[in-house]
Amino acid sequence: MAKQTKRYRVLRGYPAGGGHWTKKGDVVELMDVQALALVQAGRLMLEPEPVAEPEAAAAAPEAEAAPAPATKKTTK
Repeated sequence: MAKQTKRYRVLRGYPAGGGHWTKKGDVVELMDVQALALVQAGRLMLEPEPVAEPEAAAAAPEAEAAPAPATKKTTK
C-alpha cells in the first residue's frame, strides 16, 4: 500500500488543534487533503523526498549481523 502522508516544512505557524500551534521550521506529516489549504496560504512547503544512497543500503545488512557467541567461563 502506498504511503498516504507527505512531509511538509512549516513556513508560518498555524493552529494544529487542541490548543497547540506549529512553529516555523517544524516538519509535519500530513495527507494531501490536510495540507492543500495550508500550502495555498503559504504556511507549508513540501519537503523533498530523502534519497537513499546505494552504499548505505548495502551496508545495513552487515550491521544487523548476529553477535558472536559468548564463551563459557569455568571456575575451579
